[in-house]
Amino acid sequence: MAAASDHLQKNVCVKQVKQEVFDEWGESMPLPGDIIEGFSERDDADAGDSFSPVKTSSEFSSQLGKINPKVEFIWIKVRRGDTSLILQTRIVQEKGSLLKRKYTIQAATDHRHVADLEDLTLKQCTELQEMSRRAVNMQGRGFSRTGIKYDWKMKVGTYLPDQCCSVVTSILFMPLASEHCINTTTARCMAWFSAAISSGVPLVFVNIQTEQIPSMEKTDFPTKETRRCRQQIHNYTPQIMHGIRLWFLPGVAEIPIELIPQSSEVRFGMEIKRTDEGFMCISSVMTDSSADRAGLRELHEEASANGFLLVISRLEGKSTMPTSVCSSGLVHCCDHAEIKDSLTSAIDQYEMIQLHVMAWPNQTHPSPSKVVGFAALLPPQGSFPTED
Repeated sequence: MAAASDHLQKNVCVKQVKQEVFDEWGESMPLPGDIIEGFSERDDADAGDSFSPVKTSSEFSSQLGKINPKVEFIWIKVRRGDTSLILQTRIVQEKGSLLKRKYTIQAATDHRHVADLEDLTLKQCTELQEMSRRAVNMQGRGFSRTGIKYDWKMKVGTYLPDQCCSVVTSILFMPLASEHCINTTTARCMAWFSAAISSGVPLVFVNIQTEQIPSMEKTDFPTKETRRCRQQIHNYTPQIMHGIRLWFLPGVAEIPIELIPQSSEVRFGMEIKRTDEGFMCISSVMTDSSADRAGLRELHEEASANGFLLVISRLEGKSTMPTSVCSSGLVHCCDHAEIKDSLTSAIDQYEMIQLHVMAWPNQTHPSPSKVVGFAALLPPQGSFPTED
């Protein structure tokens, strides 16, 4: 009977802590499952018999409220498994307890680590202690973490072709109305990617992932009067569908090109067309034009000789990549006419314009300026072991 009574007896226990980042917990902090047996106002841990017993959480809160104005720290005696520990803590007022002030304890080293106290059975305390033991796991936590300064401005300026743009890009494929399986959407995504590669666009595969997309599905209302009274937005119910996002690199590198017109020129001297997959490529370059002087004619000839298209990846820092494929199957990409208007506007004002073109594997033509190769972002060939 005595053993059963011990299991039913309640103990003042740390039920949980506000700090939910387990990696920042430590054995010197109050942890979930700790049974609080007593507290002391002494200035050192060698409190001896000066610990006042703790019987209930409400009584402990009241005692903390009485000594709160007097001391900055208190020592608490806790039972954690078979071990008795003495921890230094602060007294803090529980948030949301304005009408009836309640007080609790906070880790001395972390203001976020605030304990929620409750009267629990020994079994409940033991279960919480086991959770805390696994969370802290001092043997396998590894080294502590520290923050270091990083020169972001210098790194971005050095390692990105254009400081305003990220290197990697993506396209999102929405499922068609007839597609009820994610594998079907994935297959269509990879067909688009394979077709782009086959046409000569030098893309480099990075990753593929599913993505939840909230959609709006139309609903029918029972009467005409109801339909008239409700706003249009209320005629739709949110639904969740899964799309496929494909991440890729625009070639093994991006080559920056500056087109500088002369006063007598009325065009930059290049023809631009759009591929079936939505990419903008240079189809021809006139001799002795701004595009020719910038090196585009030689790049175009070499790309054609190697079976590649000379694809524009960005114009004036703005991406020209296709961005999405809607549920009707349309590829959303840059407006061909808008690209031509941007070039026409620049030539009319005799202004320099910058574009980036995709480099292809084994390119030999030297770049007119420094190029950061995207291929360096990928593991080198042969870096992974192969099976015999």
